[in-house]
Amino acid sequence: MRPRRTPLRRPLRPPRTRRFTCVLALAPSPWPASSASRPASPWPVPLSRPKPTAATAGASSRPRRPAPTAGSAPTRARSTSRASESATSHGSSASTAPADWAPCWPRSTATTRPTADATPEPTGQAAAVACPVRASAVLPRLGRVDADIDTALSLTDAADEVEQLTIRINEARDAYYERDTVIISDAEYDGLMHRLEELERTYPQLQSQDSPTLTVGGRGETTLFAPVEHAERMLSLDNVFSADELAEWAARAEASAGRAVHWLCELKIDGLAINLRYERGRLVSAATRGDGRVGEDVTENVRFIPGIPARLAGEGHPALVEVRGEVFFPTAAFDDLNAHQAEAGEREFANPRNAASGSLRQKAEGKNAAQLELMHARLGRLQMLVHGIGAWPNPPVSAQSEVYELLRGWGLPTSTRYRVVDGIAGVQEFVAYYGEHRHSVEHEIDGVVVKVDELALHDELGATSRAPRWAIAYKYPPEQVNTKLLDIVVSVGRTGRATPFAVMEPVRVAGSVVRQATLHNQDVVKAKGVLIGDTIVLRKAGDVIPEVLGPVVELRDGSERPFVMPAECPECGTPLRAMKEGDIDLRCPNARACPAQVRGRVEHIGSRGALDIEALGEVSAAALTQPRVPAEPPLPTEAGLFDLTVDDLTPIEVVVRDAETGLEKLEEDGTARVRAPFRRNPSAAEKKQGVVGPQPSASGLKLIDEIRKAKTKPLWRILVSLNIRHVGPVAARALADHFGSLDAIRAASREELAEVEGVGPIIADAVLDWFEVDWHRDIVERWAAAGVQFATPGHPGPGAAAASGGVLAGLTVVATGSLEGFTREGAQEAIIAAGGKAASSVSKNTDFVAAGPGAGSKLAKAEALGIRVLDAAQFAVLVTKGPAALDE
Repeated sequence: MRPRRTPLRRPLRPPRTRRFTCVLALAPSPWPASSASRPASPWPVPLSRPKPTAATAGASSRPRRPAPTAGSAPTRARSTSRASESATSHGSSASTAPADWAPCWPRSTATTRPTADATPEPTGQAAAVACPVRASAVLPRLGRVDADIDTALSLTDAADEVEQLTIRINEARDAYYERDTVIISDAEYDGLMHRLEELERTYPQLQSQDSPTLTVGGRGETTLFAPVEHAERMLSLDNVFSADELAEWAARAEASAGRAVHWLCELKIDGLAINLRYERGRLVSAATRGDGRVGEDVTENVRFIPGIPARLAGEGHPALVEVRGEVFFPTAAFDDLNAHQAEAGEREFANPRNAASGSLRQKAEGKNAAQLELMHARLGRLQMLVHGIGAWPNPPVSAQSEVYELLRGWGLPTSTRYRVVDGIAGVQEFVAYYGEHRHSVEHEIDGVVVKVDELALHDELGATSRAPRWAIAYKYPPEQVNTKLLDIVVSVGRTGRATPFAVMEPVRVAGSVVRQATLHNQDVVKAKGVLIGDTIVLRKAGDVIPEVLGPVVELRDGSERPFVMPAECPECGTPLRAMKEGDIDLRCPNARACPAQVRGRVEHIGSRGALDIEALGEVSAAALTQPRVPAEPPLPTEAGLFDLTVDDLTPIEVVVRDAETGLEKLEEDGTARVRAPFRRNPSAAEKKQGVVGPQPSASGLKLIDEIRKAKTKPLWRILVSLNIRHVGPVAARALADHFGSLDAIRAASREELAEVEGVGPIIADAVLDWFEVDWHRDIVERWAAAGVQFATPGHPGPGAAAASGGVLAGLTVVATGSLEGFTREGAQEAIIAAGGKAASSVSKNTDFVAAGPGAGSKLAKAEALGIRVLDAAQFAVLVTKGPAALDE
C-alpha cells in the first residue's frame, strides 16, 4: 500500500471581516406565524437584508447576470453534489438563546457590533438577526478516499487504470440516473473520481472529452421522456468533508475575488433537481437536470405537485426565466410510500431521492384508470422548494438572498429559514448545529451548501465544466445506530456472485427503515468480527447504502454464533467457487440455469436502462423464472422471453421474496405471501355472459404487449438487455452508433471494437467472450426468430457514418407522430446514425420534419415555417440515401 500523502494546504490570509449568509431549506412550518402555541425555535426571524452598497459589493455597480445556478442535484454516483435549496423569511418569532450559544451577526449598516448578549434593533430592511449555535460545537469530519499517483506508473498502466475507472464510474452513473438504483456508496464513488482526477492531472493526454471528470450527472440523451434543452446550463457542486476543507475553500474563493465576500448557506435536500421554465409568467415546461444541458420533459407530472403555480403571481414577469429547485418526499410521506411498497411485495426505496425520481419519472402511457389514479396520488405527495434562477440576463436583484424574496413574491414554494452569519466560524457553527439536529428537519438532508451571496461575484469567479467556483457543498458523515443481527443469509445475484446479507431487527437510519445490509463476502464478515446474535453498529454509507460497521462486543451474552459460508449455491445447489485465482468472491458457475441468476437477468432486461418494459419488474421477473405454480418455469432462461403468450402467464403463482436476501415475505399469520400477478376472476358482467375460470389480468396483457413492442427498440437497448459484462447504456450506444447491427459487432475484431470511442479493450474483450458461449448465441437466435430487430434501419455500416459524416451530416430532422416502421426512439436513432441531428422541436433551423398520425403542433409549425414535411416512406429514404434521393 502506498503511503498516504498529506494534502497541501494554502496559507490562510490574515484575519479580516468576512460575512456569510446561511439558508435552511426546510419544509414549510406547520405552525402559523401568529400562533401562541408555536414551539420556540433556536433560530430567530430572518429579516430582509439590504442591497449591497458600493462599499460592500465592490467598485463596479454594473448589473451582473447570475452565473448558471447550481441546483440541488443528487450526489450519488458522482463527485459533485447538488446545490442548495431555496430560502425565504421564517415566520417564527425570535427565541432567547442559551448562554453558551454564539450569535452570528449579519451584514448590517451599523458600524458597531452588538455584544453577544445585546438585543439588535433592526431598522427598516435590516439584515437577519442573530443566529445562535453552540460555540463549543465541533464540526464533524467525514473521511474520504485520497488516491496518490505513483510517479513510476507507466503511461500504458495509467491508460489501463483510467479506462477501468471510467467504466466503473459510468456503470455507477448509469445505475443511478437511468435505473434509480445505487450500486456503490458516495465515499466509494468519490474515491474513484478522485483517483481519476489525479491520473488525468498527471497524464493530461489521457483525458478524453467525455471523461466523467468533465461531465455533469447523467446522459443528455433522454429515453423515458422527450428531451428538453435548458436555456442556461444547470451545474452541480464540488464537495468538502471537513471544517478544514471548508475553511480552505472559503479562503481560496475570497482570494480569487480579491476582497471580502458574503456567503449564503442552505441545507441539501435528498431529492431530484428540476428546472421550471416560465414564459411571461406561464409555466411552459419542467425538466430534470440530465447532463446539465439537456434533461427530460416531466412537465405533465410536475403539474400534479402541489405548490407549483401554472402562472406566477404578480405582474411584469420576464419574457423567459428558469426557476431551479428540488422535488422531494417529506419524511412522513416517504415512510407511507415504503409501507405501501412492502405491502404490495415490491422493492422498497432506499432513500427519498430515489423515491422522488422514480415517482416523477413515471409514464402515464399504458396505465388504466386505477393505475393513473395511484400515480397521480403519489405525485401529489411530492413537494418542491425552489432556490435559484437562470436564463434571465438582468434580474432586478443583486444577491442570491434577494432571489428568494423575489421567488416567494411570485408564489413559488421557497425555503422558510435562512441566516446571515459573520465569518467562516459562523458557517462552521451553523453546519455543526444542523449536523446534530438534522432529524428536526421534515425531510432528509445530507449536508449544507455555502454560496457567494453577491451575484456580481458569480461571473467573476466563474465555473469549471461541472461546478461553479462560487459555491461548495459540505457533506455530513453518515448517521450511526445500533440494532440486533438476527441472521446472515446468502443471496445470489444475476452475475452469480454469492453475497452474505445481514438480517437485522428493523431500525431507522438516515431516513428509512433498514432490515438488511450487504456483507459482501465471507472475508468481510470475518474482518468485521460480527457474530449472529450480536448487537451491531449500522450506518448508511453516503446516507444511501446500509453498512454494518462492527459488533458491540460488550453486549455479548454467549448465545452468539459464527457465520459459515455455504459450499453450495442456495438457489440451485451447484458448488460455489472462485471464478479465477485470487478472487475473494464465490460465485455460482451455473449461469445458464441458476434460477436466481435468470431472475436477475430478466429483471435487468425490463429495466429503464435496457428494454424499459414497465410491466417486467421485480415481481414479474420472479413469477416468470421462480414460480410456485407451475412446476416448470415459463422462462428457464431469458431466451424464451419473446415467445411468451398470455396462456403462459395466467396459471402462474409466485411467493413474494425480498429482492436482496431472497427470503420469503410473510403474511400476518406467518404463511408465505403468494401472488397470482397475471390472472383475475371474471367480473359480474362476464359471469352473466357465461365466462368462467381465471382470466388474464390487465398486468398480464400489458406485459405481453410491451414485450411485443420491445422487439423494435433501438439496437443499443437490445445490447444492454443481453447482459454483457461492462456493456451499459454508454458503451452500448457507442457500439450501436458505430457498427449499426449485431452482425457487424460479432464480426468485428478485438482491435476494431476497442478503437470505438467509449469502448476500449476491456469492453471489447467482454463482448468477444460473451459470444463464445453457446447458450448466449442461442438467446440471440431465438430472439431473432421471434422478430427482435438487431440492426438500426438505414445505418450505412461499420464506421461509415463517422467516416463520411453520414448522409444527413449537418442537417436537423424532427420526427413526430407515429411513423410506420419506426418507434419514436428508433426514428431518432436512425437520424443520428445517418449523421444528422435529431431535434425535439421545430424551428427555423430545422431542415426536415417526418410526420405521421398524431403529429399535432409540430406539423402545423413546420407548415407555417415552410419546412419540408415527409411521410414514413420518405423518411426511410432520407435516412438511408440522403435528401438528394427524395426527388429521384
